[in-house]
Amino acid sequence: MDNQRTILLVALAFVSILIWQAWQKDNVIQQASVATTEQNRETTGLASDVPKMGTTTDTLNKADLRSIGDTVAQTGQSIKVSTDVYELEINTLGGGISQLKLIQYPEVKGEPGVIQLLNGEAPKIFVVESGLITQNEKNPNHHAIWNASANEYYLTGDELEVPLSWKNADGITVTKTYIFTRGSYKVDVETIIDNRSANNWSAREYLQIKRNDYAEKKANSFIHTYTGGILYTEEEKYQKIDFDDMQDENLNRAAVGGWLAMIQHYFGVAWIPEKDNQYNYYTKALDGGLFVIGAYSPSKTVQPGESKKITATLFAGPKIQEQLESTAKGLLLMVDYGKLTIIAEPIYWLLSFFFSFVGNWGVAIILVTLTIKALFYKLSEKSYRSMAHMKLVQPRIVALKERYGDDKQKLNQAMMELYKTEKINPLGGCFPILIQIPVFISLYWVLLESVDLRQAPFMLWMDNLSAADPYFILPVIYGITMFLQQRLNPTPVDPMQKKMMQMLPIMFTGFFAFFPSGLVLYWIVNNILTIIQQTVIMKKIESGQKK
Repeated sequence: MDNQRTILLVALAFVSILIWQAWQKDNVIQQASVATTEQNRETTGLASDVPKMGTTTDTLNKADLRSIGDTVAQTGQSIKVSTDVYELEINTLGGGISQLKLIQYPEVKGEPGVIQLLNGEAPKIFVVESGLITQNEKNPNHHAIWNASANEYYLTGDELEVPLSWKNADGITVTKTYIFTRGSYKVDVETIIDNRSANNWSAREYLQIKRNDYAEKKANSFIHTYTGGILYTEEEKYQKIDFDDMQDENLNRAAVGGWLAMIQHYFGVAWIPEKDNQYNYYTKALDGGLFVIGAYSPSKTVQPGESKKITATLFAGPKIQEQLESTAKGLLLMVDYGKLTIIAEPIYWLLSFFFSFVGNWGVAIILVTLTIKALFYKLSEKSYRSMAHMKLVQPRIVALKERYGDDKQKLNQAMMELYKTEKINPLGGCFPILIQIPVFISLYWVLLESVDLRQAPFMLWMDNLSAADPYFILPVIYGITMFLQQRLNPTPVDPMQKKMMQMLPIMFTGFFAFFPSGLVLYWIVNNILTIIQQTVIMKKIESGQKK
């Protein structure tokens, strides 16, 4: 029963993988109260958390890194901006986006509230900040007062520009303009420095994202997905920097191009600096349970009578793969498929391809399942043929066990002789099963990570493929199909193995009761196809033996 034992081990290993992934949680970092942050602001002053720029070096020292963004600006005038995808607020104190809602993505299906991705108020702190660092104490940083010509802006054409300005007494004017595009979650940010003074003016640009370790509400809390920082450079394509990493050590790394981000399930925020310039990327854990990931540029000098423009790109929204890919190189990796990305990406392409024709993600899942089953038909056929032959000789194996009793040596010798006589390879079906596991796990992550499937309806009561079946109908159907599939397999001779195999449908039914409906739908279709294939193969073998 080596084949049966292997199948059992594979099934249990797969269950263990899914359970580990489902229950895995990031370590909770104890957060100090927001009042602590407020107290620090009162005692130290807002300006103290912005570094002073050195005159002889192009790198910031550790004190500078510690001071970037230690507090959250919660006062100042709010500028409301409305587009076809956003409702957001820009705070004149700092000129950063303190509130951002994704109006096309309901938080709970069927209810009026929408996803608020960025928020400057407790308990969830998640903001984007940018500014310039100069040698002077008064800088156009994320604590400076910026001016706007209007309090409200509305997208009426294809583009909307929202300019903010800062001036000093020496004749320096800095204009920061947010450029929104219809239908896009990419925001271009242009910073123009106009020097009308009599002296050179030098500054560094910095871009950063700040948030706390706030647990997002999920449609299915049983499923774990990554929440934390991301760094992408040409040297290291994709590096996760979670909140524990930020707590343990400050990152300080120079790179040309690249981007930084904070991601969560389905959504993410990223800063993309100028791709041809060197930036220093940094992280920091701040008081009050806040975490920062950011980047700053080398010193830029603007001569008298000269103007210079610095550009950056902000992405804030759902992880729509087409938009991520067109925004920046490597940004598509924000959709985290894990180690099996090379397999998962073609599966997602296939899923999207079918959806473009049928217009229903549930039907697309069924078609993808059929395609994968067809691709592995020959491999699985070998496995099922091996199982069918094993089932046919099962009575003879039972007889051998009764004959030799506890004499395992003689029993094994007799079984090997039987396999040789009947030309059965007890391990013949193992390799096909093993080779399919990476594909199954990749599909699991595709269905889990694709924002396209978030709250997507299928049919009848299945109106949300990203949530668990509220009536537990799909998990029960799955358990029935798994039970029927087991009936086609040889029954283990070992009583313990037999009991474990009998328990698997019950275990999986209870386990899948908490899984998104889209994943359960895939497994049901896969089981039904397996039952059909095994039944056909079994009848062919039985009819061949009768002849």
